[in-house]
Amino acid sequence: MQNAELKEQIAETIRLYNDKGWSPATSTNYSFKDDQGIIWVSRSGVDKSKFTSSDFITVNNEGMATGDFIGVKPSAETLIHCVLYELFPETKVILHSHSVYPVLISAVQSARVSFKGYEVQKGFEGQTTHEAIVQIPIFDNTQNMNDFAAVMKENKDLLAHYAFIIRKHGTYAWGRNLFEAKRHHETLEYLCQCEWMLNSK
Repeated sequence: MQNAELKEQIAETIRLYNDKGWSPATSTNYSFKDDQGIIWVSRSGVDKSKFTSSDFITVNNEGMATGDFIGVKPSAETLIHCVLYELFPETKVILHSHSVYPVLISAVQSARVSFKGYEVQKGFEGQTTHEAIVQIPIFDNTQNMNDFAAVMKENKDLLAHYAFIIRKHGTYAWGRNLFEAKRHHETLEYLCQCEWMLNSK
């Protein structure tokens, strides 16, 4: 897929997720890696309801803007994307949201949230039965991205389902293409909503 087409498709996804209320106050960030291995990440401070394909900038593996975009501010969490591409080289698209239910769950759970018995949990790559237990890690929030990068690297084995939650912050999900990243992201969103509503009765 050409960069221009993928940019348009991800931009459309970003606007859709904004309509769902998943990116309040210009929050959230998104990225993709093109066929040349270049990382493109969403520019900081953009109203996600108006996000367009021109709002992506290139960054290096340390999360610094490159090329024509030197001096343009990438998302403060760009290093998270860079580390995910390093840990999972097959990854091509990363999605992030600040939706309500994962944030609520992360406020009351400790190190992970577990799901069992939900048909939709098969939306995670490799899951073939609702009878399995799927555990998604919850990492503590921090403003120090180098510290958070270290936590991700130390806990790579916990990222087997292509997603994690940052406590009282939001979710990250990724995949080998946009479809897979969306599937992982939306699976986690759905399951978090179900669990929260079920346990709030």
